Amino acid sequence: MSEITTSNQGQSLVLRFNRPEKMNAITRDMYAALAQQLNQAAEDPAIRCVVLTSEGDHFTAGNDIRDFMANPPTEKDSVVAKFLGSLLEFPKPLLAAVKGNAIGVGTTMLLHCDVVVAAPSANFSMPFTSLGLVPEAGSTKLFPDLVGYQRAAKIFMTGESFGADEALAMGLIAEIASDAEKATLAIAEKIAQQPPKAILNTKALMKAGSHDAVSAVMLAEFQLFALALQSEEAAEAFMKFMSTRGK
Repeated sequence: MSEITTSNQGQSLVLRFNRPEKMNAITRDMYAALAQQLNQAAEDPAIRCVVLTSEGDHFTAGNDIRDFMANPPTEKDSVVAKFLGSLLEFPKPLLAAVKGNAIGVGTTMLLHCDVVVAAPSANFSMPFTSLGLVPEAGSTKLFPDLVGYQRAAKIFMTGESFGADEALAMGLIAEIASDAEKATLAIAEKIAQQPPKAILNTKALMKAGSHDAVSAVMLAEFQLFALALQSEEAAEAFMKFMSTRGK
């Protein structure tokens, strides 16, 4: 069974993380599938919106650590880099329905979404520094711009998590709903009924002021991330992480 499943809901493409037994931890193959689906959706006039959601109790635990350690994304053309690039360049409305844990890239990818709905169970965290790494996906610009430098620094530097109420207050999500997926699909349907060129142009205008800066930050993050992956500090942090989970 595919670990990224696709379905169509009206004029929306639904991309679902489908690895619930591993809390939807993302592997290289899953990154490749996500990038491919986003790139195809960008060119398909029948698709007006894309919705990211998940099977099981969690959105995603972030990178699959075992797969990540075996195949670190140190090259600019890695599947991780391609996925993050597809997020940055995606021209259509991108929505997400979040429940349970959204860890690492599970949170940073949301910074590229146009509408995020979270269930009360949602728990967000970006523990990059705890693993000897730096944040990615342009989050070192997007997150401080969204929530303010002080709050972003505290979250990044401590690795602390935060819940749906705090995410709503800081503007990371649009609303909280008991059935986040149902609410997200309803919003996607409303957007899909709007004149499509007006929607595309509105998103382009809203993103125009930050696009180039975010692109530059993503490149800098990737370079430092790749260096950090090869450091003793990161190796020790990853070993500690694995040992605490009995893997």
